Parts: sequence; structure tokens; C-alpha cells
Amino acid sequence: MSKKRWAQLNRDIVQCETCPRLRKHCKKVAKEKRKAYFDQTYWGKPVPNFGSAKADLLIVGLAPGAHGANRTGRMFTGDRSGEWLYRALHHAGFANQPESTGVKDGLKLINCTITNVCLCAPPGNKPNRDELLSCRPFFIQALELCRPQVILALGGLAWKETLAQLFEAGQMEPIRPKPKFSHGAKVKISEGRWLIGSYHVSQQNTFTGRLTEEMLDSVFDEAKRLIKQID
Repeated sequence: MSKKRWAQLNRDIVQCETCPRLRKHCKKVAKEKRKAYFDQTYWGKPVPNFGSAKADLLIVGLAPGAHGANRTGRMFTGDRSGEWLYRALHHAGFANQPESTGVKDGLKLINCTITNVCLCAPPGNKPNRDELLSCRPFFIQALELCRPQVILALGGLAWKETLAQLFEAGQMEPIRPKPKFSHGAKVKISEGRWLIGSYHVSQQNTFTGRLTEEMLDSVFDEAKRLIKQID
């Protein structure tokens, strides 16, 4: 049953037209394109979850990249952020290959699923509050269907939204003061379940050295350790 509900959730995401600003931006980018991808057909729609509902690790990002996932139709695929993320996933054993170039590149996730708190590419990579609220039902459904052992939040906004929705869904008791985001931050969701924080794999972080490969690998090593501990 969860497999059917997961497939329906992804169909609902792709068909969503709730946020005019986001839909206008995605279609505009898909029409104008970037010069390097001028001969390609852009996806230009909300980007569905990548992976299955049965996974011990759920990665939560911010939003699709305008010329990455908004072009390819798959989360963190076709841009520099994806290069960093999938290299680390492959290194940790959560993906069968380190490259993520397009939906037909043969990439498969292993015991891992990826979602975003905003499912359309936003202008300036900054969704507004109403747009995040519109995506919340999709995010809550993903959390409820997956119920992963470990959630990895990429960036402070993903961390904040994940905590809020875990509380709202009754999967986590409210904590005071609220857990603060930092790279490597770790919070117990419930017995045997954990939330981990990591700096986002955006170029803003990777180009400046704020996030290094070693730092990212250490987060996935901790996720593996917690999953193994739980098993």
C-alpha cells in the first residue's frame, strides 16, 4: 500500500500548480534555458521525490536548482550541488554511482530517499513563506510514508522545516529550547530515530570551503553508524 501511496504522492507533486510565482519562474527558465543546455528539453515542473518510501535515510534539501533538477526532473541532478551530494552518497554506499547527469544515467539510490521542502525552483533559490506552506502537505506525507531512521537536513531552512513538521506530525516531542542548526548537529527524534544537520551542498558553501568533502563524508559516516546501530 505504501508503494502505491508514494507513487500517488509523486504524481500529485508533478501536477501541482498552487504557487503562481514558482510556476511562472520554472516555465520561464525552461523556455529561455541556459546556453550550455540550449538543445535540451527542460522538465520545468515540480520535482518529485527521488527514491522509494522504504529507506532508512531521508535527505531533505531546500529546492530544485533552476538549471539542475528543474532541467532534468530529478532531485540534485545536473548541477554542481548534485556532483557533491552523489559523490558523497556513493562513497558512503547510499548510491550505485557517483555521477548524476540525467534521469537515464543509471543512478540508483541504496536505502536512501531524497526530498526538498520546496518542490519548484524558486527565483534566487529563495522560496517565500507562503510557498513553503503550500509544499508542507507534500513534505508531511513524505515524512509519514518514509518514517526513516535517520533524516539528514541540508542547510538551516531544511533543518527548521523538518523539525516543525516532525512536531506537527506527532513524530517528535517538542524540545525547548529548539535545537539549533549547525554542521554535524544531531537530535534524537524518538527511540532509534535521529535528525542530523549538514551545510547545504550549494556552490556558495563548496566553492568557499565552508563545506569540504571530508566534512560531508563525516556526516554520512555518522548516518551509517546510526542506521547500523539501530539495525
